[in-house]
Amino acid sequence: MYINLVLAVIAVAGALTLLTNVRPPQRSRIDIPGTLTVSAGLFALVYGFSHAETTSWGNHLTVGSLVTGAGLLFAFAVLQARTRHPLLPPRVVTDRNRAASFLSVGIAGAAMFAVFLFLTYYLQQNPGYSPITTGAAFLPMTVTIVVTSMVAMTKLQTLVGPRPLVVVGMLLGGAGMAMLTGLGLHASYVADIMPALLVMGVGIGLAMSTSMSNATLGVAASDAGVASATVSASQQIGGSIGTALLSTIASSAFTSAMAGSAPTRVALAHASVHGYTVAFGWAAGIFVVGAVVAGVLFRHGRVVVVAEGAAPAFAH
Repeated sequence: MYINLVLAVIAVAGALTLLTNVRPPQRSRIDIPGTLTVSAGLFALVYGFSHAETTSWGNHLTVGSLVTGAGLLFAFAVLQARTRHPLLPPRVVTDRNRAASFLSVGIAGAAMFAVFLFLTYYLQQNPGYSPITTGAAFLPMTVTIVVTSMVAMTKLQTLVGPRPLVVVGMLLGGAGMAMLTGLGLHASYVADIMPALLVMGVGIGLAMSTSMSNATLGVAASDAGVASATVSASQQIGGSIGTALLSTIASSAFTSAMAGSAPTRVALAHASVHGYTVAFGWAAGIFVVGAVVAGVLFRHGRVVVVAEGAAPAFAH
């Protein structure tokens, strides 16, 4: 945790050096009802998914939390359309490509947290990697994400537009997750794990970088802050919901695998790996859903921004 302090110092130094303080001409009011509604709604959803892990999907509190969360988020959407100072102005999310970007970031965030969470467990519990070695094991994927993102932003998006990049990226992310479903107790990092990480790196690099860039593309200067905050929140919300949901699924799979078995060390290890691989399978399915959503919502063609705040045009 202490390494984050070093990164924070660097970020603060950069902010003090590079940022200029500009006061907005008008001071907006805080949307208290919207803030409370969306916060309570998201809390209820995450709590419902987490509660199912220790009880069941049919538990009254689990169902009540999920239904309440969905209802509060619907109420939030209604409030944003009617209030004078909305927390999330509807004009930010009603643009088709921008809405597709927010959803894609959230869906990808929900799916990709599975590899960080469950593969970390796997690497430390089975090959016996240390925390530092486990972190280093993810470096091939990280490097692939960076390189792919640069190529997607500088070359590919200007040629084909966002829709094929996000769709292909989601499908590659799903393929990488599907590759991890075959892990056993004694899988090889080089032969079994690293290829999946590289495939996911390409997929996440294509999908996330393209979605994030289109989430703020063409937005008015007055809405730039809320648009960038929304795309960041989409990733965090997706990660929170995905972690809660997939943890519940993995726990249920572990319990099912241990049913009727003695809690020996080998049985526990097999059940744990079974839980992880089931979660990887569900994460692959989430990526496929993301591909469908991106294919349906993103407009066809290359995006051309005509002017700041204007709706982007599309070249075919």
